[in-house]
Amino acid sequence: MKFDTPATTNPIDQLTVIGKPVDRIDGPRKTTGTAPYAYERHDVVPNQTQAYGHILGAGIAKGRILSIDLAAAKAAPGVLTIVTADNAGKLAKGEHNTAKLLGGPEIEHYHQAIAVVIAETFEQARAAAQLIKVKYESAKGAFDLAAAKDTAAKPKPGLIGPPDTAVGDFDSAFTAAPVKLDETYTTPDHSHAMMEPHASIAAWDGDKLNLWTSNQMVGWAVADMAQTLGIPKENVHVSTPYIGGGFGGKLFLRAEVLLAALGARAAKRPVKIALQRALMINNTTHRPATIQRIRLGAGKDGKLTAIAHESWSGDLPEGEPDTAVGQTRLLYAGANRMTAMRLATLDLPESNAMRAPGEATGMMALEIAMDEMAEKLGLDPIEFRILNDTQVDPEKPERPFSQRHLTECLRTGAKRFGWDQRKAAPAKVYDGRWLIGMGVAAAFRNNLLTKSAARVKIDKRGIVTVETDMTDIGTGSYTIIAQTAAEMLGVLPESVIVRLGDSSFPASCGSGGQWGGNNSTSGVYAACTKLREMIATKAKVKPEDLDFEDGRVTAGANSWSLAELAGDEGLSAEDHIEYGDLAKKFQQSTFGAHFVEVGVDIYTGVTRVRRMLAVCASGRILNPKTARSQVIGAMTMGVGAALMEDLVVDTTQGFFVNHDLAGYEVPVHADIPHQEVIFLDETDPCSSPMKAKGVGELGICGVAAAVANAIHNATGIRVRDYPITLDKLIDHLPAVS
Repeated sequence: MKFDTPATTNPIDQLTVIGKPVDRIDGPRKTTGTAPYAYERHDVVPNQTQAYGHILGAGIAKGRILSIDLAAAKAAPGVLTIVTADNAGKLAKGEHNTAKLLGGPEIEHYHQAIAVVIAETFEQARAAAQLIKVKYESAKGAFDLAAAKDTAAKPKPGLIGPPDTAVGDFDSAFTAAPVKLDETYTTPDHSHAMMEPHASIAAWDGDKLNLWTSNQMVGWAVADMAQTLGIPKENVHVSTPYIGGGFGGKLFLRAEVLLAALGARAAKRPVKIALQRALMINNTTHRPATIQRIRLGAGKDGKLTAIAHESWSGDLPEGEPDTAVGQTRLLYAGANRMTAMRLATLDLPESNAMRAPGEATGMMALEIAMDEMAEKLGLDPIEFRILNDTQVDPEKPERPFSQRHLTECLRTGAKRFGWDQRKAAPAKVYDGRWLIGMGVAAAFRNNLLTKSAARVKIDKRGIVTVETDMTDIGTGSYTIIAQTAAEMLGVLPESVIVRLGDSSFPASCGSGGQWGGNNSTSGVYAACTKLREMIATKAKVKPEDLDFEDGRVTAGANSWSLAELAGDEGLSAEDHIEYGDLAKKFQQSTFGAHFVEVGVDIYTGVTRVRRMLAVCASGRILNPKTARSQVIGAMTMGVGAALMEDLVVDTTQGFFVNHDLAGYEVPVHADIPHQEVIFLDETDPCSSPMKAKGVGELGICGVAAAVANAIHNATGIRVRDYPITLDKLIDHLPAVS
């Protein structure tokens, strides 16, 4: 199905099932421990007698291996084989990998995998791995973004277009502006820290490789594994029906799945590997640190006349930058503007996507800057944002937004949150020993469109089955796909079986970039539309004359059950959604507003978040229960980014010091108050037949800045370097009266 004109009325608009807070259909399996996660599969190979692998990571950040002594490890009890770069055979590098997944002799980063021990038990593999003796020759590396900033180069064009953009004459406009802001903000490296570690089981059947893994993008996994091993894609089968969180960390092939495949080939047995938590953070990917300079110029009327956003980040050679300037190209009006990204070569572990890559970090800086500018102008922060709203792409004024309700988000949130009770002057509101403050930030995330396919079948019982390699990383894919098929075919969700995450199914968009919900359901919509046409042909009527309701198909006085029309052989249809140029004609984005109230202990500087509200304009909400779950999870991550998350770099040895969940702090239940989410009643006919958009990443964008702005309102202290820990507050708190 080609989607190249805005959607009109279609079966989804009936909203019989779509738009309802349907419980997760996979919920019972997850809560009873029967959902088959990768490491827990015991039934995937006939007479499965699996071996276990334990990965050894490099002990240096850059250099080479001079020698590796495996003798003691090979002689250890239970050891079957050990795989290193010396005996793994020729390995290429997958398209989506920056560093090799198996290092040696060259070492590209700390904890790069250099060996895997395969043994009868996990404990035997782990013990033997400790017996491997490695001699290294270290090389000088670059590990400090601030120190490497001046050597950063212009990266190649990427997902958001060219690295630099310019409209008008920023320099002249900024110089002439009567009110100016010129500040620098920093964000640290972040870890995905998902609940389920990277884990895989690999088994060979002749020259066919079967993988049971935890991966967000099935198609990418198949292609990159085939490329890495030098085998046909048809010889790689991937199954990943349940994923215990990913946040972008499982978008790409990682070391454990490759080494499971290599270990299984060497041991001639199925091999199971999970990355140990202490290895994950330096072995896999992370969100990179940024340095961001923002300059704003405005007239005394509060209208922005000059906007500049420059960002520096780092990655390994051939890596990509954090696109922190992306939202600044689109969010606020201003005739004279520029953005620029620079990428420094760092020898730290690979930087890559993490929930809302670019916008998450960019909004952490931009939305503080907007608050600071409002303060300089003597304007309310909400009114300042509304004053500079725009209905067209500021860099391409001929291109309007398909839908843009930022002002409504801000107004709705202000009323609900009680913004009129906020004191503009900081450090004026007390609750006992607590200084109380409110903060706001806009939310922004682009709506990304990508091809997605599905297969829909009806059997002789009238049961509908949907098959697609789409994944569910906790987002609710199973449920909204079932709702889509149920709406299109007039059945209850209970009559729909959803099968996901298998490379033998039609290729979907996968889970990432908050594109999964809209695109995957649109692929199901396309397949259901074709199935409706097949049913019409069988009933000998026109498709538009059919009504689907309660498991029956009606055309005038005639009525059939779906089971009757499917017959003994059943019916099956497969199709995909493919997008035209609507995204070029209209800028498609999602918008929101975050409101936060904090308390800061006047004696200790400890910050507690007291209230949170998110108002989202993100197209049609397919399931408000699963959508709310996504938003509050993102809000929680935003609190972590604001107050605690920080991968601390040892700039001498080149690794993240706090590389486990004991040292890398994330929010827990006690850190998070009640979170309220409001979805505006919006549909976007330009986005897809579903008229929906993504929402799972919008929820994090702007949260950290709202917390930072609330802390400033509470204390009068402006912190521009995340995270906002108490040491950055305690020496500057107001005197205790």
